Amino acid sequence: MRSLGTRRAVRVAGAATVAVIALAGCSAGQTAETSQLETAISGLNAASSDGDLLIRNLQVAYANPKGYPADGTAPIEVSLFNQSPDTITVTISSPPHQDASGGIVTAHEVGLVGASSGSASPSASASPADAGAQPAKITIPPHGSMSFLPGNSPSLQAVGLSSTLTSGGSLSLQFETSTGAQPLQVLAPVAVPLTPAPRSSGVPNENSAG
Repeated sequence: MRSLGTRRAVRVAGAATVAVIALAGCSAGQTAETSQLETAISGLNAASSDGDLLIRNLQVAYANPKGYPADGTAPIEVSLFNQSPDTITVTISSPPHQDASGGIVTAHEVGLVGASSGSASPSASASPADAGAQPAKITIPPHGSMSFLPGNSPSLQAVGLSSTLTSGGSLSLQFETSTGAQPLQVLAPVAVPLTPAPRSSGVPNENSAG
């Protein structure tokens, strides 16, 4: 027969084990929830040949599974950082890419929409714009930065797409700086959707009967 002290020790050990399991379960739940809330960074990172311009998280904003139609307009997300002690001007265009494989789309022009002199950002300014898009010439002060996100003002947009642009495709972009560095041509991917596309009403659920 176990002594009273032994039975108490067993009960305490059992309670501690239950507490550890409960905490582990709680932690696992938080980790899973956090992983669902975190957004995958699918954008492209690059830099000019002289290192004065850093390009971060460059991508075309996700729209829907159908993407953006030919001749349509697509918003571009990007952050630009001037690493030099001098003011630089960045010009963005969309020339044909040397890689002729499928899925690469160009735009008639890359423009700024909703920009106004001195109001674009506390650390950068863009060319003044009226109701339409203006050429994407962005002036960034020494060690300054400029970020573009859909819905913000100004917005950076690819206007007049050469063909349909969907997930898995990319947009040909070229960045030129006033520093005289060699123009940098990159492929901006289409952003990954935050949540899976909803099921079509015509497709039965795999768990449904029949």
